[in-house]
Amino acid sequence: MVQKDKIIPKSFNYGDDTLTVGIALKLVAGKITGTISSKAGELIAYSRSIVENIVANHETVYGINTGFGPLCTTIISESDTKKLQLNLLMSHSVGVGDPIQPDIAKLMMILKVHTLAKGYSGISMNTLERILWHINNDIIPVVPSQGSVGASGDLAPLAHLFLPLTGYGKVIFKGKIVKMGIILKKFGIKPIELGAKEGLALINGTQFITAHTVKIVERLQNCLDNADLIAAMNLEAMLGSVKTFSPELHSLRPYQGICYVAERMRMIIGNSEIVQSHKNCSRLQDPYSLRCIPQVHGASRNAWLHLKELLNIELNSVTDNPIILHDGQTISGGNFHGQPLAMALDYVTVAASELGNIADRRIYLSLNDSIEGLPKLLMKETGLNSGFMIPQYTTAALVSENKSLCFPASADSIPTSLGQEDHVSMGSISARKALMVISNLEKILGIELYCAAQGFDFRRPLTSGGIIDECHRFVRQTIPFAEYDHIMSEEMNKAIEMVSNKTLVTISAKAAKKLKFKLKNERHELYGIY
Repeated sequence: MVQKDKIIPKSFNYGDDTLTVGIALKLVAGKITGTISSKAGELIAYSRSIVENIVANHETVYGINTGFGPLCTTIISESDTKKLQLNLLMSHSVGVGDPIQPDIAKLMMILKVHTLAKGYSGISMNTLERILWHINNDIIPVVPSQGSVGASGDLAPLAHLFLPLTGYGKVIFKGKIVKMGIILKKFGIKPIELGAKEGLALINGTQFITAHTVKIVERLQNCLDNADLIAAMNLEAMLGSVKTFSPELHSLRPYQGICYVAERMRMIIGNSEIVQSHKNCSRLQDPYSLRCIPQVHGASRNAWLHLKELLNIELNSVTDNPIILHDGQTISGGNFHGQPLAMALDYVTVAASELGNIADRRIYLSLNDSIEGLPKLLMKETGLNSGFMIPQYTTAALVSENKSLCFPASADSIPTSLGQEDHVSMGSISARKALMVISNLEKILGIELYCAAQGFDFRRPLTSGGIIDECHRFVRQTIPFAEYDHIMSEEMNKAIEMVSNKTLVTISAKAAKKLKFKLKNERHELYGIY
């Protein structure tokens, strides 16, 4: 089951402390306060002084006193360096499409403050404090979802994110979209005047990709936990075998995710009366959608774990360019390239799609009249009634849509910047697609829950091992057993909401605690968000 989170501090020092998915989510929710320590402040000031000395001494350093991209050989005068930074934000604010969710835009700001506060970017404390002002007052920039190619950083979305610092652009304030100029007048403050390199430091980085990845890790973990619970309920409804979850079997092929799922399934089902009722049945093997739950769900867990491990590195990395080292050197490199996350995001997109694929197969299987005790289409009187036939059409459509979204965006690259940026990651597309697939997955799992609860009723008065009984009881509080055809969409949406808002997982965790069920090994810590 879901284990209790490790203790997370009530405050976070940007630049100093280690950022995790759990801390990032709590910073967004306002449950943790983020500050810049005096130690980080000293590094920030030192890095800034290096930039100012470069400008004063007329040294030629990319992005500080040169143009950008293919214009890197164009020298910019000291008097024009500030204008250059504003021009950079304005010229790169070319995103299109629907705005990203405000919480993701807020995450982007949080991630950017953390990387800039490490003191390798030459940003000024004044600029960082203004970003913190936006975060702390929930004045969130409007950021279009399309336009990043995921190298040289997420240039367009980051330009939109930080354009409001200069008084331009739009923000979301108290639920309304407002021009930033109006907000500045309301609070009686002036726009920031960016110094040399500051505009470049703001828009170079992977914060669009990374912020999306934080949400992907959170939402996919919830789907993985729900998938095990719902599969267990459906397996019990279909009188599936629990031998496939035996530790002896999985010790012979000990993948982390597979062993973890098998152990969870053993605990979720517990000492089930339903399982005992068909202990000596003649069925020799279950179809793969039941028999291979650990292998399929576990493979998706392995993909999720890999992404989380990479994300924890990215959250604490410096992805700016050029980098200002603490010995005064400047290095123009490629830390802004999104490929490390882009490839893993494409992998996780497939992992999420496969969870939906096998869930749809279990729904389809449950509708057959070949399973003892289950009526055709999960309804006693079919013919006049179509039963649960058509909800499976919906999952089939969602599964097919997900398959079409599985083409890896990271396999593509279109040269930009007149060939200076000749290989890009397209990681922003990988991230957006992953969230689309997860959104569809939540719907598929909700519909499987809707069908599994119906099938489970046909096993009464027998009970499961406690956890599934509590989950089923929770479903039946708002979704009644279906005797006849009716409009199902409202009930399906209730089931989907139980999945997406984590309530089913919460109910199962409470039941496990009450029954004193606990995973026997420490593997669960790998699959938590801390």
